[in-house]
Parts: sequence; C-alpha cells; structure tokens
Amino acid sequence: MHIDTSATPDWSKRFEQLAQTAKDERLKHFYSQGAFTGDTPLQDVEFVALDFETTGLNAEEDAILTIGLVPFKLERIYCNGSAHWVVNPNRDLNEESVVIHGITDSDVKNAPQLEEILLPVLNALAGKVVVVHYKNIERQFFNHALLNCIGEGIEFPVVDTLDIEWAVQREQCKGWVNWFKRKKPGSVRLGHSRERYGLPAYQPHHALTDALATAELLQAQIQHHLSKDAALSSILQ
Repeated sequence: MHIDTSATPDWSKRFEQLAQTAKDERLKHFYSQGAFTGDTPLQDVEFVALDFETTGLNAEEDAILTIGLVPFKLERIYCNGSAHWVVNPNRDLNEESVVIHGITDSDVKNAPQLEEILLPVLNALAGKVVVVHYKNIERQFFNHALLNCIGEGIEFPVVDTLDIEWAVQREQCKGWVNWFKRKKPGSVRLGHSRERYGLPAYQPHHALTDALATAELLQAQIQHHLSKDAALSSILQ
C-alpha cells in the first residue's frame, strides 16, 4: 500500500511559520499548539476525525451546515470528547441537499454563525492530526469558510481514509492474474469501505456519525494494512 505523500510539507515547521503570520488570535493559538512530526509512530499520534455536512459540493459557493468531530488514538475512541455543531449558512437550503442530510431551514434558522463557534472547533483540533474521508471537502470548505468570515484561510495536516482505501484497492488489483480476471478496485465510499473490515453500517450524512465512522475505519485500516510502529509520514498529507 502506497500513499503519495510527496507534496506533504514539514507540518511542524509550517505551523511555526503560520503562528507568526496569522492575524486572528484563534488561528495563532491553533498553530502555536504545533503538529506531530512525520517520524512519530502511529500508535503515539493523537487523531481527531472531522466531518462536515454542507449545502453542496462547491467550496467557493456552498457553506458548512454541521460540524462533527471525534478524538481518538489507535487503541481507543474518546466519545466523551466528541462534539457536534449546527451552523447557520445564511441562505435558504435547496431541496436536493435537504433530502441528502435531512437538515432543514428551521434547523439552521437560529443556529450560530461559524465565527461564533470557531474557537471551540479550533481548540478541539489543535495539536492533533485531522482524519477525514475525502480531504478536499474538509480542507477546502474550512479554508473558504474562514476566508469569508475572518479574512484568513486555514491549513492543517490530514490523514485521508479514502486515499488509504484507494491505495489498498489498487494494490489488490495488481498482477497478471488479476489483470486476466479483469479485477477492478472496489468502491471507496465510506460505507462500502467499512463493510470490508466487518464494521457496522451507520446511517450516513450526519456529521458526528460520519466522523465516528471515519475514526473506526482508520483504526481498522492500520490494523490490517500497516503497523502501529509505522511512521506517521507514511499516510500524512
């Protein structure tokens, strides 16, 4: 299994730089908590699974509706540290998105603005490695949302369980026997990925449940395909 980490920066050094250049005090504090170095064994890393439900899929035009997060390590999930926020997107919700996530206009009408909950969200992520299933959603939406509400974006390291599963599926399709059998990689959607490890089916499209599902998936992926002693750099992006 190989994850392309060639574009991964030295996050410890990058956070030192960002702590100096960030203008917002909440961001300064977030970056000042530092980042795990790439040589840290996976068993020593503190993770936090993160998931957003959004009004659509375009980070520049759509908005965050809910945020769910669950802190964990390889051996344990800390459910008592989990959190879930509903966010006011400042717009009417379209019917298609309501059907997907079940969040209605009445649900968000009196919800706080993202800036009002930004401090507790950042505090929950600070000093941890963020784990997501499809990094473009959380990275791009969080960055654009902060650009819009405080005038600054955000950078953070991630481990992407979708990328890991895709690498596993590609690896399992190698070789002339698999080519002859026309074996193709399986689906890497969150639910389908969990099925391969015997994990239970959860109702999708709830930010907190999906964050928990992502945390459990990473634990299973590392147990089956990596070593607890493997360096964080092998999967960090």
